[in-house]
Amino acid sequence: MSIWWSLHLRREAASVPLARRLLLGAMETAGVDPDVSFDLSLALSEACANAVEHGGTGGPGATSPGYRVTAFLDGERCRIEVTDSGPGFPVRQKRRAAPQNVLAHPTAQTPACAESGRGLGLIAELSDHADFRNRPGRGAMVRFDKVLKWREDALLRAS
Repeated sequence: MSIWWSLHLRREAASVPLARRLLLGAMETAGVDPDVSFDLSLALSEACANAVEHGGTGGPGATSPGYRVTAFLDGERCRIEVTDSGPGFPVRQKRRAAPQNVLAHPTAQTPACAESGRGLGLIAELSDHADFRNRPGRGAMVRFDKVLKWREDALLRAS
């Protein structure tokens, strides 16, 4: 079974559970194992929460009306992408012969007392592969995927 969907959502807190429920419903319908569904839906919630909080246009007081979520359940893999139009991820200077801007490592250790900063690391831990990129002049992109496992009754339901 192959399922693909894309949403353009407002940068509002209520959009996060909406995206999560849509993903969970699609995976339930396809017969994906609930543990895999949970991991992917939690990772999606983190990515959406980041887009809601940080996905604005970056100017003082400016906001962006939305962000995009795209999900592909195809064959044995689910791939999810969340893009926004915010300022992107922080960059740090690489210390080499020729300085180069690179993304700050998204899975770097966050202090235990920090109020935020664990979302990208959580996404990386819950998925098989995660990619965090700045899209110059267009915001940030979080893409992650995971190999799917199926419920035991999934094949019986598909018949």
